[in-house]
Amino acid sequence: MALYTCGHIIPDSDSVCSAISLAYLLNKIGRPAIPARQGELNPETKFILDKFGFSAPELKTSFAGDELFITDYSDLAQAPQDMDKTTVVGIVDHHKLGDITTSAPLECWIRPVGCTNTIVKEMYDYHKVEIPADIAAIMMCAILSDTVIFKSPTCTPLDIQVVKELAKIANIEDYGALGMEMFKVKSEVEGTPIRELVLRDYKNFDMHGQKVGVGQLEVVDGSVFDAIKDELMADIKKLKDEQNLHTVALLLTDIMKEGSEVLVVSDDTSIFEKAFSCKLENGKVWLDGCLSRKKQIIPFLEPAFA
Repeated sequence: MALYTCGHIIPDSDSVCSAISLAYLLNKIGRPAIPARQGELNPETKFILDKFGFSAPELKTSFAGDELFITDYSDLAQAPQDMDKTTVVGIVDHHKLGDITTSAPLECWIRPVGCTNTIVKEMYDYHKVEIPADIAAIMMCAILSDTVIFKSPTCTPLDIQVVKELAKIANIEDYGALGMEMFKVKSEVEGTPIRELVLRDYKNFDMHGQKVGVGQLEVVDGSVFDAIKDELMADIKKLKDEQNLHTVALLLTDIMKEGSEVLVVSDDTSIFEKAFSCKLENGKVWLDGCLSRKKQIIPFLEPAFA
């Protein structure tokens, strides 16, 4: 029985980098662990791993017969196949508490911070394990990504403190410039298949018995979507039908304007309008100040389905 660390379906930088950083820590404290991922890397994550000399973690979609330390989620909808045959030994996460249950006690590190890697840094401190420079660098990048370079409302003073500490370990003087370099990579949409864009940072949720999908694309300049917005809308309609979802929402987030245009397809659009006190026009609405799916979308949308 092997022990793996792995993040959610359709991995982002935090889920991949936390799997790597957590596996290193577990190995150092005498618990041999292998980092894994459930899906393909997005361009930003590839950039981060390439820049600091890491290979992509092992691709694995079932952990039946193995032990699993979950990173960056606790919802069954984000879990691998055969969870009933998998021994979950721990969870490290910064989202709402999901619906994963276990038959035995487990280790849980769940904090209301901006990034899972911020919590992994706490785990290193707790176990008094030194963080190598390359591990520190990818952890720092994940925090910059998840907190939108500290612009996200999910960002906490601890996230900022940890980035500064990790930057010192990694010998990176201008972490802000590195963060902008990452987001420029993230902003490259030209030539990318539409479905790949829709699923780049996408999650399914069970909201009071209704299946809801929410995706997010974060860019430096929202005008990059102007030429493909209709195609994005058409594709989320297809995705809704293919997966038999009640609602699909796609956030087109402009980090410089600090807001998101949301594309919505739904069996009942009034639920979304009620949740955000807005009026959709042709399935679209601009939400000023909205940068976080976790803090500004899910906590409002889920109760609206009750």
